[in-house]
Amino acid sequence: MIEVIRAEREQDRSAAFNIREQVFVEEQQVPREAERDQFESTARHYLATCEGVPCGAARWRQTDQGIKLERFAVLADYRNRQVGAALLQAVLLDVQADHADSKVYLNAQLPAVNFYKRHGFVAEGDMFTECDIQHYKMVYKG
Repeated sequence: MIEVIRAEREQDRSAAFNIREQVFVEEQQVPREAERDQFESTARHYLATCEGVPCGAARWRQTDQGIKLERFAVLADYRNRQVGAALLQAVLLDVQADHADSKVYLNAQLPAVNFYKRHGFVAEGDMFTECDIQHYKMVYKG
């Protein structure tokens, strides 16, 4: 069973940060200083668990361009088990409840583009590189 919660308690945020550390810093070799940023305290964070085990994380924040979904990470052992889909759906429901008229967008890593397309996102603009990883900006069309 997959459960997604807002990571408002310190222990939940810590678990989310630990997942991000494993996926981005250890697995994808993103520099540690690039993974954490000045928006951690103002972003809304989420934690996904599968059978009670923390396995996914995400956040969103408000920007000048709308609502930006960020830092979606699922531990390798839990990929292709619907954790990412549950996480994305929970985040979108939360965002739409408070910001129904806002543009919702994200920067998708190239291997995740099709995942986001299946969930209502459309690529916009040219591919770009961030932390040596290719991305596309994608906008939610529902």
